[in-house]
Amino acid sequence: MTTTTQTAKVAAALVNGAELTAKQISSRYGVKNVRAVISRLRSEGLSIYLNKRVSSFDGETYMKYMIGTPTRAVVAAGYKALRTA
Repeated sequence: MTTTTQTAKVAAALVNGAELTAKQISSRYGVKNVRAVISRLRSEGLSIYLNKRVSSFDGETYMKYMIGTPTRAVVAAGYKALRTA
């Protein structure tokens, strides 16, 4: 039997198009340190963004993690950093 890590479960959800708040990640996947998991996934090459949303129900703002496509400027900066390293 294989076990899937919490990090892999979060990555799979995000790659499949889920937009998750830190509270959702914590409750669904049992993650205690959400920032550490997101940081690890980013270091593995996933383009994870934290976007602000406003609830249409009560006007409250909240933040959601999602996978996105990096802009050309971000990719260019990455390549520039690799060349100078």
